[in-house]
Amino acid sequence: MYYRNKAINCVKDTVLPIMAKQFEECGCSLDEQYKKYGNTEYFFAEIIQPEHIYEIGYPKCFCPDVLCGKNKEVSICECSRQSIIYVLENLIPNKKFTVETIETVLNGAEKCRFRVIVE
Repeated sequence: MYYRNKAINCVKDTVLPIMAKQFEECGCSLDEQYKKYGNTEYFFAEIIQPEHIYEIGYPKCFCPDVLCGKNKEVSICECSRQSIIYVLENLIPNKKFTVETIETVLNGAEKCRFRVIVE
């Protein structure tokens, strides 16, 4: 619950409004949103199975706690996973989402990657 609350506080006034605007602009379709906005300096997305499975992530760690040196524990990456769930639940409240961590910068990867499954 700690990381869920931390994630919500981190993205509710920043990432969520941006993603919501993009989502609406793209006809409320994750596929269309990820096609249009899925390759930026802050975010990437790949459609694995349309309307069902995606791989999304960040080309580097953007966590303020990590960047300022406050936290270097891999467990903080749960906050990113929770933020993805929170944003998706707000974009499409009638769907269930499973988000799995594939790899993160803090566990030695070059980027942070997550698998998203839309039920």
